[in-house]
Amino acid sequence: MAEIDGKRLLAGLHKLRSFGASGSGVVRQTFSDPDMAARRWLCDELTLAGLVASIDGVGNVVGRSQNPGPALIIGSHSDTQPNGGWLDGAMGVMYAIEIARALREDPATAHLAVDAVAWSDEEGTYTTFLGSNSFVGDLTDSMLQDANAEGETVAEAIERVGLTGTPRQRLDLGRHVAYLEPHIEQGPHLEDAGLRVGVVTSIVGIRSMRVTFVGEQNHAGSTPMARRKDAGAALFAYAVTLRERLAEVAGPVSVWNIGNARLLPGGESIIPGRAEMVIQFRDPSERVLDAMEAAVVAVATAMNDDGPVEVTVVPQRQPVAPADMDPELRGHLAAAAEQRVPAEWVDMPSAAVHDAMVISHHLPCAMLFIPSIGGVSHDFSEDSTELDIVTGCQVVADASFSILNEQRLSIG
Repeated sequence: MAEIDGKRLLAGLHKLRSFGASGSGVVRQTFSDPDMAARRWLCDELTLAGLVASIDGVGNVVGRSQNPGPALIIGSHSDTQPNGGWLDGAMGVMYAIEIARALREDPATAHLAVDAVAWSDEEGTYTTFLGSNSFVGDLTDSMLQDANAEGETVAEAIERVGLTGTPRQRLDLGRHVAYLEPHIEQGPHLEDAGLRVGVVTSIVGIRSMRVTFVGEQNHAGSTPMARRKDAGAALFAYAVTLRERLAEVAGPVSVWNIGNARLLPGGESIIPGRAEMVIQFRDPSERVLDAMEAAVVAVATAMNDDGPVEVTVVPQRQPVAPADMDPELRGHLAAAAEQRVPAEWVDMPSAAVHDAMVISHHLPCAMLFIPSIGGVSHDFSEDSTELDIVTGCQVVADASFSILNEQRLSIG
């Protein structure tokens, strides 16, 4: 089996980190100048790895092996959060390039086909999983009209960066047999357990609900407490009650969050006449997600019955369905992990969403995690040890050989 070059992998990761570098983190949002510069550099790196590289019509960077199939797709996303870490997504992209290069350099594996990809807009700057949805043919016209915080639509951004009319790369079921996405865990479980590798069993589904409270705006000094229709007080009461209700119906790995709340008009001497919040919740079970959604609605219904503030609940965006990873691919990753880090790996769910959940509805998928120091991600302090980064890449390389070798044997 091919041995990866750890120093080359780390050097590439640090170079990619330089595009949009900000202190210890990276600001490289989709279709920004740093993002497009990084994509052009990735094309050069893919070419050096012996792949035929291009940027497609939605910004995906795709490197296609010149070998015939069966081909394995490996990759992740190269865009970041507004204040993102240097490994989230980027690590999986550089794994793909290093594995393709290492396989090509070893005469025993040079005939194998690995296609590498850096997906566009996984982080949702404009829409949900732009690149992977395009790749599998699920990109809709409405997604092209989704906009970033400044109001620029996907279609407008594509025109601005010069990709209008550029063909979009598509999944080739006659060639592609599986997709592997290596990633940092973005949580504390591996580090807390003293483990080196996680083989992902499933990816959680996500639902988001917008809850609106309409009361009566009035003077905060002269309005008696008993006569107030305080939308802000209703929001706070709702949030406390909802926390209790969700805890009653949640599964063992359920999580939820209120990360966006507003009181309007927002004056300290004004009783809020309107308030809004968005509740997001995640779980790998649709049944649990249904129960959590029912709790969100039930608490609102009870508050409406009691008054004096009107409460409404509507979906915030299209739900993301949970996705199971392919058992056979997981077996290859598990065997490779046991060979490289015996007894230091574990099967585990992913609490964050990834492009693999989009692709899994069209192609067998699997994911591998390495530990995140302190469990931190989506922050400039995000980091993993160099040893874990290199080890994870070797495990994926071993599994890639195993998967492709098995595929070739099965077709004679």
